[in-house]
Amino acid sequence: MPKLNPAAMPPSDTRIASSNDNGLPRLEFWFEFASTYSYLAAMRIETIALDANIKIAWRPFLLGPIFKKQGWDTSPFNIQAAKGRYMWRDMERQCERFGLPFSRPYPFPQQSLLATRIAHAAREQHWVGGFVRAVYMAEFGHGMDISDEGLLADLLLDAGAPARQALADASSPENKSDLRETVEKAEELGIFGAPSFITPSGDLFWGNDRLEEAVDATAKIVVK
Repeated sequence: MPKLNPAAMPPSDTRIASSNDNGLPRLEFWFEFASTYSYLAAMRIETIALDANIKIAWRPFLLGPIFKKQGWDTSPFNIQAAKGRYMWRDMERQCERFGLPFSRPYPFPQQSLLATRIAHAAREQHWVGGFVRAVYMAEFGHGMDISDEGLLADLLLDAGAPARQALADASSPENKSDLRETVEKAEELGIFGAPSFITPSGDLFWGNDRLEEAVDATAKIVVK
């Protein structure tokens, strides 16, 4: 089982673990582990949110069911070849811009169901951000297979999570059902891609390039 080199991981912001969310507005971060641009957003969002004095509500979900309703059986980046070529080159540019490693995973999109179930079950746990970043780093930073349960167990441990319990929680019927309801909720909110951000006022922002704008809009909201 290959393991990530901790030295290759971007440094964690020490404020993340110690921050208190009392009275802070919360920005919902809707992300799909198979999404390339969600990688860029996930690696940056907590530090940006801390600088803006807001909190992040982690909302892992699955785009597959939403795409299927549009008649797509894979990523639109696979369906539209020119769009796919552009995306992969753009990912190289954006990762260089943000100082992130990039390695195209095969196959694409990756099977992200188990990772999503883990993150969904743990969405209120203090370690969820570290786990989410570790999954994205494994997938798009190092081209690893995130459907591998052994790899995910290692990433849970690296994030300081109780891996055995986290995997059990992820596989529970209640969590599976709740994740399906979350996908339905995403559709109700008008979400059609990832990453997406929803402010406390209900405004939807789509795309990594809208992250800062979504954070700024959330920071302007006064929590009563």
